[in-house]
Amino acid sequence: MNGASATRRIAGFGLIHALVLMAAGVGIANAQTPAPPEAPGMLNAADFNFVGQANLGAPFQVDSGRIAETKSTRAAIRSYAHLMVTSHIPVVDALNAILRRKGITPSNTLLHGAYDAMLFTLSADHGTAFDQNYVNGQVEYQKGNAALFQQEIQNGSDPDLRQFARETLPKIEDHLQRALKLAGAARSESTD
Repeated sequence: MNGASATRRIAGFGLIHALVLMAAGVGIANAQTPAPPEAPGMLNAADFNFVGQANLGAPFQVDSGRIAETKSTRAAIRSYAHLMVTSHIPVVDALNAILRRKGITPSNTLLHGAYDAMLFTLSADHGTAFDQNYVNGQVEYQKGNAALFQQEIQNGSDPDLRQFARETLPKIEDHLQRALKLAGAARSESTD
């Protein structure tokens, strides 16, 4: 697999993720569209979107982090990947506890296929191509994830989900800063 094309696909996924979030946010803010029919009556469209994506995103971070813990050639990336695994397991547990209390079963999102494709790409990559793809994907993912959680804080109606988003957003912002630092270090190493 060509490392440059894999990087473009992963970065493209991050961009698609961010655009989906932005489009959903604009639609929610401007049109105040109702939640899809399969959404429980207590969720507005912002809450429904948030639950679907956050419920899939946190397990994705655990799965991709586990891959990076074993495949990365750089100790700093393996350490970051370990952080992704250990910090997202409690996030998954906290979100699932909220959903169970409310009797909410998230629907499959369109992003499920994209996440599976990204995990497949990461599994197929090796060496420095893997490192570059993982780090670039993390930067884009964390940007999109921060936008998702900000969207919930601003437009969600469920107080428990909004509180969960408020409590989790600083961790996401920290993860983004760490991913940006890794990306910067990789760029400086490649120019040496």
